[in-house]
Amino acid sequence: MKVHVQFLGAAGTVTGSKFYVGTQELNLMVDCGMFQGIKALRELNWHPLPIDVRGIDMVLLTHGHLDHTGYLPRLVREGFKGEIIGTAATLAITEVILRDSAKIHEEEAEKANKEGYSRHKPALPFYTLEEAERTLRLFRTVKEDQWIKASDHIRFRFRYNGHIIGSTYIELSINERILVFSGDLGRYEDLLLEPPKQPEWADYLFVESTYGNKLHPDEEVEQQLVELTR
Repeated sequence: MKVHVQFLGAAGTVTGSKFYVGTQELNLMVDCGMFQGIKALRELNWHPLPIDVRGIDMVLLTHGHLDHTGYLPRLVREGFKGEIIGTAATLAITEVILRDSAKIHEEEAEKANKEGYSRHKPALPFYTLEEAERTLRLFRTVKEDQWIKASDHIRFRFRYNGHIIGSTYIELSINERILVFSGDLGRYEDLLLEPPKQPEWADYLFVESTYGNKLHPDEEVEQQLVELTR
């Protein structure tokens, strides 16, 4: 089976995570985030996606942060009617994030129209609270570590990756070839969270590299806290 993978965000920049995976049996996305940061990045959110979102069957979420989920109501506005799938904790966080994000978009548009500083007449919210609520109705909760059959030759499962509560990497099996999407990765020695699990196998690995070119000091967190509170 031919598989087409397309990077729609988080390539060349940190935010806006969106992977499109197209096959003959179904089409899906892994994450659906907003671009954040400087104005040039934020404006990318307004560019139309180079795919027909009406043909997407499902969106799999690695975790609930805005740069991985914040584009979902826009996807729904453009015609997406499939399932949005994640762990219970991820979907609970996403629910809060999307409602808050929609409220901010509406307030910013209202302020821009009132004060007249937008070049758009009228200024419109990127999405509305009503669209966020429509998005929430598409949520489907799944448990970690369980393979879910999506079609005859495609299945997936979510495995804990230690970034935040409920966060996972996603193993996508297509004709028994394993694609692993890391999401944002946590650490093995964390004071609050369990260490991330490791994939048993990956034929193709799509991994985040936010700190790939940075070295973190080995100083213990406890010692840093002591220094800060002196």
